[in-house]
Amino acid sequence: MNLYSKYFKKYKLPFFVAVSCVALEAVCDLLGPTLMSNIINTGIDQGMISKVYYWGALMLIITAFGACFAITRNILASKVSQRMGADLRYDLFEKIVYSSELGIDKIESGSLITRMTNDTSQVVQFVNGIMRIFLKAPITCIGSIILASILNFKLSLIIYSVVAIVAVLIIVSMKLSYPRFYKLQKAMDKVNSVVQEYLIGVRLVKAFGTYDKETDKFESVNTDLIQKGISTQIIITIVSPLMRLTVGIGTVIIIFIGSRMFSLNLAKPGDITAFTIYMAQILTSLIMITNMFNTLVRTKASTARIKEIFDCEEDFTNSSEIRELNGDIEFRNVAFAYPNGSGVPAIKGLSFSIKSGQNMAIIGPTGSGKSTIAWLLLRFYDINSGQILVNGCDIKELGIDSVRNNIAIVPQKPMLSSGTIAENIRWGNKEATDEMLHQAAQKAQAGFIEKMQSGYESHLGSGGVNVSGGQKQRISIARGILKDSSILVLDDATNALDAVTEAKVRENLNSKTGNQTIITITQRCGTAMFADRILVMDNGVKVGYGTHNQLMKDCEVYRDIYKTQIESSKEV
Repeated sequence: MNLYSKYFKKYKLPFFVAVSCVALEAVCDLLGPTLMSNIINTGIDQGMISKVYYWGALMLIITAFGACFAITRNILASKVSQRMGADLRYDLFEKIVYSSELGIDKIESGSLITRMTNDTSQVVQFVNGIMRIFLKAPITCIGSIILASILNFKLSLIIYSVVAIVAVLIIVSMKLSYPRFYKLQKAMDKVNSVVQEYLIGVRLVKAFGTYDKETDKFESVNTDLIQKGISTQIIITIVSPLMRLTVGIGTVIIIFIGSRMFSLNLAKPGDITAFTIYMAQILTSLIMITNMFNTLVRTKASTARIKEIFDCEEDFTNSSEIRELNGDIEFRNVAFAYPNGSGVPAIKGLSFSIKSGQNMAIIGPTGSGKSTIAWLLLRFYDINSGQILVNGCDIKELGIDSVRNNIAIVPQKPMLSSGTIAENIRWGNKEATDEMLHQAAQKAQAGFIEKMQSGYESHLGSGGVNVSGGQKQRISIARGILKDSSILVLDDATNALDAVTEAKVRENLNSKTGNQTIITITQRCGTAMFADRILVMDNGVKVGYGTHNQLMKDCEVYRDIYKTQIESSKEV
């Protein structure tokens, strides 16, 4: 539990007070049977009513104190556990934000959600339990054994035997439960992943009518979750009744032997009554201890999964100073294969250069490594060999903030969040004025925004579900333009736009003043042919680099793309 040490330090005072209240409450509960014994032995048995009043009043006072301690520890336990849970979730989210692509790739998004919600809730529940009942159980159990031994040592030997048997049952339960709880959390990950995949692709599912397939997929993982849950709970359902049976048999033996001892004048009736109550307290404590260990086992599994997130590699070291870079880009014999992938290089021996202010297009068949070039330029991954230079500097020697602050990217799939259109565009520049915002939208041909009822203050649903694909792309392009960086990367960012709108966007970008370098990743020859330089990729290898006219002469792959897209459309 070293993972949580900083949280316990932060809340050590209320935690200590709560634990103290738990201990004092347990002491109050333990005094009850002893006081009851005195009421019977010195009051009822001897016919002294004053003793009954005296011990009875003392018992009520101690019970009232116990109730006050219980209320205090409940309030503190709720506050501390919930605040600790909030801190843990924040730290997890912050870690995910700053983790590298390589680190996050190892954990599925559905699993990340489970770990931030279900696993964190398990930790909160455990902390709450520690401060409310988990510490009380062993104190009550040990205290009951000690006080019972003081009352009558011979009868207490029965208690020792019962506790020993129950301890064995608890150990067996822990060893069997831990692997099952870990598998249960994994099964929950799969359920979340399937639901998440469906929600993301709900329109596609409806379009293709694959309801049965999705239902079968969910039924499979849901059935697996049920089986894992049953496998986990069956241990508890077997062990708990065995514990009750053991303690019940112990209680019967105490009453039987106690009655024989009473007949031989070796035990008082109050002692036997106190022993019976202590056995009930021990039973309750042992059940709580069993629940505590089960919760501990489940929390241990959750902690291991949370720790996997905290152990993720962080993004590359940030620089303390953000440098202004120009748009000069050079790849020198770059090679790269995705970590944890097939091992097949996505980029092999890639070399090219582009000067600041130029417009370069990257074209090639699907899977040729076009988008990978953008990810490497943004340093989402580190290359295996070679060099990537920006402004003449190796990006490994630049701080990651310097690299990404000088590059704006418009991704292939627009990423919009819930909020207003203005808020989404201002991702590019939080300090942008309304005029700058409107200019960026105009250059992105996003004039539809002003026609909306609330204009730039119109709210978007999560992922921009209430606008069309082309509108999403234009909002995303406006965001990239607003950043006004030295390098702008358009990763197939106009594939949802018609030819006329795309041409206007391209014209607006090319007429932009300054020395901004534009890299356009595209599958359309009609888009690439207007660039100053065109990089042609095929299976991760550069097969051509130059102008449209040069490539039509020297690059067979480019000619094939041109013939397929342009000449065939003319014939039609």
